[in-house]
Amino acid sequence: MKALRQLNLSIALSSLVCLAFAGVPAYAADEPVPPSAWANDLTAIDAKDWNADRAAHLLERAGFGGTPEQIAAFAAMTPQQAVGRLVYFQTVDNSALKPFDHSGIFDPGLDPFPVSRPATTDQAKTQGEALGVKVKTTGNRRMQPVVNKFFYWLRASRLETDRVSYWWGNRMLTTQHPLEEKMALFWHGHFANNEDKVRDYRKLLQQLELFQTKGTGNFRDLMIGVAQDPAMLAFLDAANNVKGAPNENFAREIMELFTMGVGNYTETDIREAARAFTGWDYRDLTFQILPERHDDGVKNVLNNSGNYDGVAVIDIILKQPVTAEFLAAKIYRFFVREDVTPAMRKQLGAVLRDNNYEIAPFLQTMFLSKDFYSPESVGAHIKGPVELVVSTYKKLGVRELPGVPDFNDVTAELGQHLFHPPTVAGWAQGKSWVTPGLLIERGNFAQDVVFPDVNFIPGDRYPIYGTGDEIRAVHERIRAGYDISSATKPVGKDDQGGMAMSNMMADRDEDFNTRFASYRGWQMAIERVKPIPRTAVQIDLTEMVTAAGCKTTGDVVDYLAHRLMSVSLDAQTRERLSGFLAKEIGSDRLAGSETYLEDPLRVLVHLIMSLPEYQLG
Repeated sequence: MKALRQLNLSIALSSLVCLAFAGVPAYAADEPVPPSAWANDLTAIDAKDWNADRAAHLLERAGFGGTPEQIAAFAAMTPQQAVGRLVYFQTVDNSALKPFDHSGIFDPGLDPFPVSRPATTDQAKTQGEALGVKVKTTGNRRMQPVVNKFFYWLRASRLETDRVSYWWGNRMLTTQHPLEEKMALFWHGHFANNEDKVRDYRKLLQQLELFQTKGTGNFRDLMIGVAQDPAMLAFLDAANNVKGAPNENFAREIMELFTMGVGNYTETDIREAARAFTGWDYRDLTFQILPERHDDGVKNVLNNSGNYDGVAVIDIILKQPVTAEFLAAKIYRFFVREDVTPAMRKQLGAVLRDNNYEIAPFLQTMFLSKDFYSPESVGAHIKGPVELVVSTYKKLGVRELPGVPDFNDVTAELGQHLFHPPTVAGWAQGKSWVTPGLLIERGNFAQDVVFPDVNFIPGDRYPIYGTGDEIRAVHERIRAGYDISSATKPVGKDDQGGMAMSNMMADRDEDFNTRFASYRGWQMAIERVKPIPRTAVQIDLTEMVTAAGCKTTGDVVDYLAHRLMSVSLDAQTRERLSGFLAKEIGSDRLAGSETYLEDPLRVLVHLIMSLPEYQLG
């Protein structure tokens, strides 16, 4: 069924791709398009040039788009007022947002969490307990409760992290401070940490809150905060960074990915900087410095010499001219466009450096600039998966992130699962988001919005990833009366041999059973992790177009395309879409079709959201 659905969508996309670009003027490969007068001009836009389309562009890039009412409100302001409202958002009431609702899954003894199952059982053997669970003195599978607890936390932390992702997605959708969440999304990709390595939702939530509270403040404060953040310290193996044997992971990433970029430091700089960060560690959710592990000798970093600690090294890095340019250009590529000329890079770096690394004034300059509203910038940004999903709901007027389709499943299929970046470098941007396969998935998401999947299975209640098949097989065998040893044989191996409950006392004698622990850990996790609400998208397109005053199918196409898209439809695509709707309702007039208009409108929205242009912001 899914294969047929993807085939139909692929055919539709192919035809619409050709249709979408039918009217685009062509340039010879060796004929560069001349830049517009506003390109690369950081001068502020004039009030006389401000209009609703530019307000919509600002809301799209500095947040996650806007409804017609929100766009109208920003269009009624001056450009300075509109940008100031987004950048300096602290005075805007946002009290309707709720803090994260913890499930209460963390137990004493779980931190520090062992690096592996073998490490857990080794600790249990030597200490008589691990993860807050004692080893049984006698009996079968003496360490089974310990191993169960290990797998419990693996499952529970991952499920709770997905709940944090939902909570964050809802903030993106409903916040009155959209730039706060958009900058947090940028920093999450910049300082990329993965739940698979950190394995503690609490640390990831704490790091996200750091991005939210300091994301538009001073970069020095943010950088120090990240360097001392337990999630980052866990992710980059801070416990192994000690005097005499410094771990270079963090020092390398801070120079290569976080501040300067490749080619602007030497291997010696990395080794010396690593010495400065020795002794930086954490206990549970708190940063701590262990003096006995810190190297207090003289270090030579970027042509500076002294008895430096980590903060001093960060200050040395921030003094390098390349740092402001690297950081400013990366923010610019995220919010404006991929193409940054060397001259523009220097201009942007100077703005950030002249503002002493204060992010808000830099953003204000960027969002007010003529360059930001130039033809080169408008419609030139390919939306990332999270942007695409949240902005879709925002523009449709959805007030709560739906549970169907699943936010985490959708964004993961599109290439961006929050708190699960593929590498320490975060996610690639731009064209990497729109491979042929990912375009099909984007169309599938559009269909699931307007026609919810009747075969949906909630992943937070049903183990559908990783060892899911194995967990389900163990469950079914135990329900059928198998003993633990028989029930936990590999899937497809010797499925015969179930035994009655009365015979389970004859089960195999061993220290623990890993497959059973995986299964039992899942059970324990779903007992305690709160379920994600599974409501479908709530929209009424008939009411929407009626309230907008649409009288004809052409009016509907114009209204929905303008509401949903950041670029205009070409005339041929408009006529094709209008003709499709007219054929579906039997007329090019809406009058009299109100009782059966909803489904044709939903198909129309699916087609619009499957267009290549819809992927642009």
